[in-house]
Amino acid sequence: MSKADRIRYLLKTPSAWKLALSKLRVQKQRASILEILSRLPGGDQLRAEFYPVEHHIAHLASAYHFSDFQDSVVLSVDGFGDFSSAAWGEALNGEIHIQRKVPFPHSLGLFYETVTQFIGFPHYGDEYKVMGLASYGKPIYLNEMREIAYTENDGGYKLNMRYFLHQTGKAKYGIDKGIPRSENFFSEEWTKLLGKHRAPGEELTQRHKDIAASAQAIYEENLFHLLNKIAANTSIRNLSFAGGCAMNSVANGKIAENTPFKSIYIPPAAGDAGGSVGAAAFTHWQKTKLRCKPMNNASLGYQATDIEIKELLNQYSDKLETQGITIKIYENEHQLCNAVSDEIIRGSVVGWYQGRMEWGPRALGARSILCDPRRADAKDLLNGKIKRRESFRPFAPSICRENVHEWFEADTDVPFMMQVLPIREEKRTEVPAITHVDGSGRLQTVTAQHNSIYYKLIRAFGDKTGVPILLNTSFNENEPIVCKPQEAIECFLRTNMDVLVLNNIVVQRNT
Repeated sequence: MSKADRIRYLLKTPSAWKLALSKLRVQKQRASILEILSRLPGGDQLRAEFYPVEHHIAHLASAYHFSDFQDSVVLSVDGFGDFSSAAWGEALNGEIHIQRKVPFPHSLGLFYETVTQFIGFPHYGDEYKVMGLASYGKPIYLNEMREIAYTENDGGYKLNMRYFLHQTGKAKYGIDKGIPRSENFFSEEWTKLLGKHRAPGEELTQRHKDIAASAQAIYEENLFHLLNKIAANTSIRNLSFAGGCAMNSVANGKIAENTPFKSIYIPPAAGDAGGSVGAAAFTHWQKTKLRCKPMNNASLGYQATDIEIKELLNQYSDKLETQGITIKIYENEHQLCNAVSDEIIRGSVVGWYQGRMEWGPRALGARSILCDPRRADAKDLLNGKIKRRESFRPFAPSICRENVHEWFEADTDVPFMMQVLPIREEKRTEVPAITHVDGSGRLQTVTAQHNSIYYKLIRAFGDKTGVPILLNTSFNENEPIVCKPQEAIECFLRTNMDVLVLNNIVVQRNT
């Protein structure tokens, strides 16, 4: 938002002056990127040019410029950035035109974060837990939620400020033992409307599940209202969507059904991490009028060499031998995928470490833990051996792209696991491990073109079982996803994982 918009808001909202003064003090204490770089060795000789890019422009560019759309509606929805919580418009022949923004203090992302806190999930980024929990509840609190967040006739949305504290400066973000946290954003009015909030660690009751379901329904109601209003004023039916709220895969899976937008691109890092490449893509266009290549593969990160992996395994040889672990090297991908698919069929939990790490928060077959989706006990097996996470959180299916229509009620590309879609009713009993309680699955479509070895593994499993799907979860144990092979080996050794695959090397516990 412009400086004038911010000043007008402050003049109309005296209660926000304290917050504004606090932010100004914090900004004065922060060093600029130029100051930080100048302190580095050789930084005083830096001759690079700097181009500031507004928060939502970076989000919009991270989606549009990496899609294959020539023209697209562009939408960014998140908590806040540069005094706005959303921005939308059109992108035509490479040029992004913003038509409208939702200004501070109204925010769908903040609404969802506040619900997350109210239900007792305190960590920054815990919203995905509410999304998973919502499937276990019924949206019986819709009227109460519409009192808190509601649509506007022009497509925007507003929050009832009686229910929030973020605009007052009383709720602050911070870091606790390396973990981002924020003070509660909900006011006492939430308790009057919905009852006592849940403290972290308290029992999850049906009331909490129903609140989660109601909040998810209200988020979707506002999102679809916004998209339908946008669609009414344009003939474009492509949608490029980014921002933290674009990580709500449940809502994303319903966009095509509830709006005119049928072709949807959501980048693999839709949140603030993706703003970096969005800013770069936007500046690249501004300077050259050239767009980036479409991003259809998220494997863009660190890659370990075979030599590096072999040297590491030699360093761990004593520990591996003590645990009765064997190592086998396969000559080609066919032999490797045949052997690993056999292990999965036998019930093994497999750590799958291949090639470049994924860009974004989803494990997409480069740093994944894999299991047989046909196993009814797979969730208990994984949580017992490795994950130790809440029982209501689902595991995702990776499926060969050409088989999507046979297993799901929609036939679409979802390469970055950004949509939850209904599994065909007659197929649900065949894959209980990846079928959520509401009959849905957060699928990842896999192609031979963009993820060759992972595709070959799924195909090998499918050829043997008739199910071209693998259960895929992130390669970690309540920690960041493993990046380097040493982290993968350490995770394997301290958990009860059965098999570790490092490129063409299989490390296996003898049982």
